[in-house]
Amino acid sequence: MKDRNIVYTDKAPEAIGPYSQATTAGGFVWCSGQIPLDPQTMEMVQGDVSVQARQVMENLKHVLSEAGSSFGRVIKCTIYLADMKDFASVNEVYGHYFPQDPPARETVAVKELPKGSRVEISCIALQ
Repeated sequence: MKDRNIVYTDKAPEAIGPYSQATTAGGFVWCSGQIPLDPQTMEMVQGDVSVQARQVMENLKHVLSEAGSSFGRVIKCTIYLADMKDFASVNEVYGHYFPQDPPARETVAVKELPKGSRVEISCIALQ
């Protein structure tokens, strides 16, 4: 038995570096940060930060599903924002995916995100 398994789905963007979409280990799913790439074109989605946040959450949903999990099993998220002024807009989109009993979370502003993204989100979930 392997200590960990690599998770891959073509319903989410391929990794753009030396990392996996997610790994599973010890009954947990460790999802890498997702940015708003369209998995079919590997291009950034067009639109404001709300559109970007929705794509990020949809990408995470597909990775979690492939790993045998879901948003209802997420225990921790980290949100990275290129501009803290986007906090309310991202929070609104994020809240639709966790309508009750949301997971623990932190949100941090960073200088820059890959490919000029305005938002990146990672999570840890029960498998």
